[in-house]
Order: sequence, then C-alpha cells, then structure tokens
Amino acid sequence: MALDYSVIGERLKKTRMEKGLTQEKLAEKLDVSIAFLSRIERGSSHINLKRLSQICSILGTTEGHILNGTSSNSRNYLSEDFAKLLKNCPSEKQKLIYEVAKTIIEN
Repeated sequence: MALDYSVIGERLKKTRMEKGLTQEKLAEKLDVSIAFLSRIERGSSHINLKRLSQICSILGTTEGHILNGTSSNSRNYLSEDFAKLLKNCPSEKQKLIYEVAKTIIEN
C-alpha cells in the first residue's frame, strides 16, 4: 500500500489547527522552514518517520492517527474501518459477524 502524502498532510494540518498552532509556530518548534512545513501539509514533500514522530510529539497525536486516520487511544478506534468492511459484506455474512462479535463481547 503506497502512502498518500496529501492525505497525511491534510491530517497534520487539521491536527495542527485543532491544537491552535500556526505553521510558523510549528515550523519554529521543528526547526524547519515554514515553506517546508507547508509542502508537507500540501503533500508535495514527503515526510520521513523521524520527522513524523517529531511532529506527532509536538501535536500530541500518534503516528497511527496521521498515517491511518485512526488511533488505538480513540474511543472510535476502527469504527469507520469496521463499518466499511460490513458495508461490503453480503447480509448473511454481516449476520454471522454480528453473532460472533456479540458472543465475544458477552463472554
């Protein structure tokens, strides 16, 4: 699976804005140029895992959230993925999955 850097950039930008940080402030904390950070957020510049980890640390988020859109710390972890999975299953398989999940939860 290839990484979609534009989606990663969008998630970084959204998280940065939710934290109330400007590009200037985040760039300063990372010791990078505003132009470089802007390119990352637009997806026109690739980001390595070390830099991603630095950004996530500053933004208080996880690499998993930025790369996949989900976080194992989130209450809704995998909800969207599970819903998509079920949507693409025939109804008889959905019923089976439901019964298995129900049994696991109850025991």
